[in-house]
Amino acid sequence: MKDISSMSRSELVCELIASSPTTTEESAESAPNHANARDSRRSGTRDALVSHKLAVAREILLRDLAERMKSEPVLSSPGTVRDWLRLRCANLEHEVFIVVLLDAQNRLIEAQELFRGTLSQTSVYPREVVKYTLARNAAAVLFAHNHPSGVAEPSRADELLTQNLKSALALVDVRVLDHFVVAGMNTVSFAEKGLI
Repeated sequence: MKDISSMSRSELVCELIASSPTTTEESAESAPNHANARDSRRSGTRDALVSHKLAVAREILLRDLAERMKSEPVLSSPGTVRDWLRLRCANLEHEVFIVVLLDAQNRLIEAQELFRGTLSQTSVYPREVVKYTLARNAAAVLFAHNHPSGVAEPSRADELLTQNLKSALALVDVRVLDHFVVAGMNTVSFAEKGLI
């Protein structure tokens, strides 16, 4: 099966609306003693199909939200940013650190998971964040990371990291507009809490 992140929008829509394929093996199998095995296989196939369709729908939504963030300043629609972040990392079982790059009008250039960690921590390297930001000519950034624990409150380490990143990026004239912590469906904004 093709990787959904490399599929075009029309391919994704076709995947989403396509009905489940039936195999000739399933249609040929008719003996009563195979009924339980067939039902078990169908159930597993049905679960896999539902999971695939949900992944496809998620990919379409992520792309639509990203397009909206590219066409208008992200600060004018913070709900869009929060929705994108929740879709992107709310249900991960490990921490990730995402950098959202913005142009001079605060429109999305791109967003990238720069660091991946364990269940409870991620190592973030300011030097790599600065390199990535400069390489794409960003004027401003948003940061986000998730808390698989389900607690969206920023830790003291999160606050210190944000201040270190803000200081490092200020040296190259890149503004840090916000840092979001995502935990399940909850998102906490450092800017709204007065931490930036």
